[in-house]
Amino acid sequence: MRSDTTARTARRRTLRVAAAALTAAAALTLTACNGSETGGAQSAGQADTAPAGSGSGQGAAEGSGRAHAGVERCRTENLEAAFATGEDALPVPDEGADGSATATIVLMNKGTSSCKLSGFPGVDLTSINGGERWSLARSSQKGSPVEVEAGQSTEFTLNLAFTKEEEGFYQPARVEITPPDETESLKVEWPWENDSLVDQRGATHPGTFVNPIG
Repeated sequence: MRSDTTARTARRRTLRVAAAALTAAAALTLTACNGSETGGAQSAGQADTAPAGSGSGQGAAEGSGRAHAGVERCRTENLEAAFATGEDALPVPDEGADGSATATIVLMNKGTSSCKLSGFPGVDLTSINGGERWSLARSSQKGSPVEVEAGQSTEFTLNLAFTKEEEGFYQPARVEITPPDETESLKVEWPWENDSLVDQRGATHPGTFVNPIG
């Protein structure tokens, strides 16, 4: 049991280092953001073409800003994703957490030219027990189109409802992220191996949901 715990701890440290490396490579400057109300959440699909609206209260990463006309959308093959768990990231859940927390996912443009992201990504969780999928609902926030320069990044957040209960929980193993208007997804490992979510896959207003990009 001790060796398993040591292995999990080492894995979490490795994930944090990987996310920190991506953040450094993209020259990110993440800023704190306000939490979102769960009211008005809707089903999360693979694409979203919502028009520009009021800001969501999130700070875009350095190297991204309002999209200019004529800039093509970001393709999955030109993006890289990672959880941001460094000191400059938004608050993340501690091991064995219970309650609400916010996590940041960084999207880096590894292409050779600027591209545009607009709206919500599709976010699907896969569980450790049989690979049960959970397509996260969207918040009621409205995002604006974001232009991401080559080699730079933007981000979006997940609101997460954690639980310590031994029943009615969902333990993710992997997160699949489908950029807006794309069909191919990016796969990221769930970084909190010992932390479970409240299983609200059938809930109308779940505590676990995705916010818009930017």
